[in-house]
Amino acid sequence: MTGSVPAPDLEQPQPALDSLVTLLDLEQLEVNLFRGVSPPDSPPRVFGGQVAGQALVAAGRTVPDDRPVHSLHAYFIRPGDPQVPIIYQTEQVRDGRSFTTRRVLGIQHGEPIFSLSASFQVLEQGPEHTEPAPQGVPDPESLPDMAERARAGRLDGWLSRSPRPIDMRFVDEPLWSLDRTEASDGPTRVWMRADGKLADDQLLHACLLTYASDLSLLSSVMARHRPRPGVQMASLDHAVWFHRSFRADEWLLYTCWSPTATGARGLANGRFTDRDGRMVATVVQEGLVRLPRE
Repeated sequence: MTGSVPAPDLEQPQPALDSLVTLLDLEQLEVNLFRGVSPPDSPPRVFGGQVAGQALVAAGRTVPDDRPVHSLHAYFIRPGDPQVPIIYQTEQVRDGRSFTTRRVLGIQHGEPIFSLSASFQVLEQGPEHTEPAPQGVPDPESLPDMAERARAGRLDGWLSRSPRPIDMRFVDEPLWSLDRTEASDGPTRVWMRADGKLADDQLLHACLLTYASDLSLLSSVMARHRPRPGVQMASLDHAVWFHRSFRADEWLLYTCWSPTATGARGLANGRFTDRDGRMVATVVQEGLVRLPRE
């Protein structure tokens, strides 16, 4: 995403995905200064995956194309206001022989709402190994998508109310499913892919995965407890490590689990695996998980 995003050659309309790609195609105001907006159907607070994806765009726009992102670390400082633009101020921290480091600050109403540090690396050779892929997981084609779940009247929540740019096929009952009545000690697993065709742009694919990584991760915390209405959940910090090349418009299995929760905070781990069994990204997030007052 070094310039305007090229439109892929499409056979089918993909308005939701096109809108997300446009959302990530930030307006450059000045050197190291970018502006992003929120979609009209945003929740009351700007979705965290959107801010993280846009901030990664702001960082990547200042990095040569031959250095893909390999990690990002972010903090959600204040709730974002979807009614006003977000200004992304990028700091070019270091340009080394192999690694490039950037910091980005998201600003609204004159105050920081989000900060991100990202590291980029030239492609190099090294040792190779990976954890084995989860076994016994149904193919995504055999699972209902979110629209089918919504038509059955078994969903409640933001993701079920309008078309989404990410096709999500849950292996297990999602947190916002009305059919989930018990706690589970196992992981939450969902197949994900962009709902359409994307251009061949490695930064764009990384930004789409970053966006998608915040859709279901924190729900793995409350999945370990019996359903309870009125729980307040919000991302506090978020980290992604990109291990291998991938396409965000091809199926990726997102396996999420929560090892601990305490002090109204929950920790969640996530792992993206492609259909060839390669682990392509790891995600860790701590989030606010506040029970309703009695």
